[in-house]
Amino acid sequence: MDLKDLQNAVREDAALRRRQRLQPAGGQGDKLFPPTYPGDNGPTHVFERRCIEGEERACVLIDSVQSQANRLEEALLAAAEAGRISLPRLVVDFPGAGLNSVGPISVLEAPHRIFDAILRDSELNGKSFRDSDLGKALRQATPADATAILQAAPTALLFGAWNSTGEGGGLGAKFARAIVSEVIGVDVPVEEVADRRTGEINLRSASRRTGSRIDPLGIPRSIEIYKDGSNWAFDKGELGKNAKQVRPSEINHGNIAPSVEELGVTCAYAMQTQVLTLAGLRRLRFGEDEQKNLAARTWLAALGIVAMIEGNRQGMALRSRCDLVCENGLAPLEIVAFDGSTREIEIEAERAIQLHEDAFRAAQDAGFDLKPEPVMLAPQDKLVELVRLSQQKALADEGGEADGE
Repeated sequence: MDLKDLQNAVREDAALRRRQRLQPAGGQGDKLFPPTYPGDNGPTHVFERRCIEGEERACVLIDSVQSQANRLEEALLAAAEAGRISLPRLVVDFPGAGLNSVGPISVLEAPHRIFDAILRDSELNGKSFRDSDLGKALRQATPADATAILQAAPTALLFGAWNSTGEGGGLGAKFARAIVSEVIGVDVPVEEVADRRTGEINLRSASRRTGSRIDPLGIPRSIEIYKDGSNWAFDKGELGKNAKQVRPSEINHGNIAPSVEELGVTCAYAMQTQVLTLAGLRRLRFGEDEQKNLAARTWLAALGIVAMIEGNRQGMALRSRCDLVCENGLAPLEIVAFDGSTREIEIEAERAIQLHEDAFRAAQDAGFDLKPEPVMLAPQDKLVELVRLSQQKALADEGGEADGE
């Protein structure tokens, strides 16, 4: 595929997709651990029945659309920082404010992308980013004219963004995802469990996760211990009136009793489905010049192709005990026409990079102000202080719960 081929696809076709069958790195039948979510009876996986190849199959969510988007953004950021692709982006320089432990945070890492509070509470050239010319232009951008976002943070148009804290009480501009990726497990052994109150049938894993730990110090749970924050003692008086009596396990000593949970799965195979909507890109406009619109959309499509290919190049180590590999080699990318017909395209990693660079230069030639180097922001003093206070509380064992998929 060359730039002209991609331009034709962006102008006429419906989507670009890849459907990739995967297996655990340990081989077919090895146990996988999908993400867990809160359930009525403790952590659980997300099970559902899907119609696949005309049959209803028990499936489990292995990596969500949101999680996959984060991984693709990480792949693009790594390629940009390595100098392999030209990618305009905003970066908040926390090391420059003395927070080396935080590191620089890019718009590709911020949870709400271009409209994230991290950027909102930063400064550009000594002025509040929100009130800077660039900040105002980004807040005013809409799908009818997304030029400002294209020039400052094009990945927000690929992965979606919503100015939910903007003007109008959360009625700010929304930019739909142009690329969607998801991983599911197919044909998962499950158990049907009836809810005691409602009788509703729910699915749970037929696999089990065990846990235990033997303390080499042999500390029994009957030892009386008092704890206040990160400090502990045998005498409550040493700690003060706020100290509470705890078990040794609550200060990370002692045995962990054996446990069994309905977690972990096996499956016939995992399926990664990636779709880059070309029809969706055509809904984005960047002015009245149709050739300029085509150049912008083609560049975004090329960026999406790089994200898909670079994401797979980095492998699929999704979490502990959830490593996946291709079942029978890497599946090809397909162009999907409006009538449903498909055609395969051959494009390797370095060719995808070259295609992106060609599309990037074509967008520059069309009149877009695109700079490959990042625009650096400085965190405001109050944001720096907020981070420092949070770090102090974490060191004092007073931080919040860890969130996880």
